[in-house]
Amino acid sequence: MAEQLDANRPLRVAVIGAGPSGIYATEALIKQGEVAVSVDVFDRLPTPYGLVRYGVAPDHQTIKSVTKVMQKVLQDPRVRFLGNVEYGRDLTYADLKRHYDAVVYTVGASSDRHLNIPGEDLPGSLSATEFVAWYNGHPDYQNLDIRLDVRGVAVVGMGNVAVDVTRILAKSAEELGKTDIADHALPVLEESQVTDIYMLGRRGPAQAKFTTKELRELGELHNADVIVRPEELELDEKSAASIAHDPALLKNLEVLREFAARPLSGKPRRIHIRFFVSPVEVLGEGRVQRIRLEKNRLDENLNAVGTGEFEELEVGMVLRSVGYKGVPLPEVPFDSRKGVIPNQGGRVLREGQVAVGEYTAGWIKRGPSGVIGTNKADATETIRLLLEDAPGLPRAPEPSPQAVTQLLQSRGVRYVTLEHWLKLDQHECAQGQAQGRPRVKVTQIEKMLELAQN
Repeated sequence: MAEQLDANRPLRVAVIGAGPSGIYATEALIKQGEVAVSVDVFDRLPTPYGLVRYGVAPDHQTIKSVTKVMQKVLQDPRVRFLGNVEYGRDLTYADLKRHYDAVVYTVGASSDRHLNIPGEDLPGSLSATEFVAWYNGHPDYQNLDIRLDVRGVAVVGMGNVAVDVTRILAKSAEELGKTDIADHALPVLEESQVTDIYMLGRRGPAQAKFTTKELRELGELHNADVIVRPEELELDEKSAASIAHDPALLKNLEVLREFAARPLSGKPRRIHIRFFVSPVEVLGEGRVQRIRLEKNRLDENLNAVGTGEFEELEVGMVLRSVGYKGVPLPEVPFDSRKGVIPNQGGRVLREGQVAVGEYTAGWIKRGPSGVIGTNKADATETIRLLLEDAPGLPRAPEPSPQAVTQLLQSRGVRYVTLEHWLKLDQHECAQGQAQGRPRVKVTQIEKMLELAQN
């Protein structure tokens, strides 16, 4: 039988993923006083912070300030950051079992949901996830072929990501030039021919998922008018009842009604916020040229039902923003229908049974919901269970921290430490300062490693 944990050495924990969930899980581990811990936080990219670096819009710098708190967690002497280490390639499941008493999977939801309609695969049709990663300088998407030599763009979805991409498309190059938007994206956005951006929702304003703050920002753009059809803001009885006691959704409706009442002011771009329409086909010869929409009504369960009435919009690009989904990890159970690791409050389930020493937190645990801060309570819940289990966890046979770095070195992995990352961070911020920007992101992994490790 495996040896049990004792008080003579800290509990060794591996956290797979250095985004908000991973760092919040690490913070929960080091903040408690019951169990001595030693935590290694891994990320497949050389950079920490995940979605904060590669998902948050470049013109939302205040949200990114959360990285200051996250950096303090990684600087704790009980914590190591090991970037540029890919689980499943550089580090296997067997390695984790050999060197750690517990593992927490916090890899987020990196894929996206499809519309499943004809023409969705035409050039010019892609996910908002890819577009966001491209303009935020994610190394995997730096060479994405983004063409904005088109007049119309359809953004399918009514969440904050849909609002973000709409806003970025509507802003002037001058405004974006003051942000940390990727250098390769700026010239493309500067040359943009886009005049009309259509945000499309299959249901009504009462079911839209954006927050009021994000919605309101669209109405404050210097470069774009917002167009809302008053008839699409009319609520049926059930929708009206569903938001009657929800101040946030009532506020959304108020803002939309204010937009609908506004006269056009002749700004160079227009944002059309449309409700009760579903894309049924993307049309075009060789690339996207139009999108076909079906008008919807809501049934008694507030689901969208097609009416058989159609219209077409002239668009040269379609960005779908209809939800993220998780991607399976090697040798880790996965529920492909829900896009999550099956779990019970954060304890991983293998064939319905709790897997000893395996945990999960964040979007890969619960699905893509909430904002960055939502992951804090979620991670804390998972860590509470891990600490509850700690006294009974089998002991890892090779717990020494050096054993892990020696293993990575023997496999030729150029892992990035926190010191390395801080060097790269300093370089990006200095480059940014010289241009009056928050930072200039390095987007190529080879260049990141060179700057960080030399």
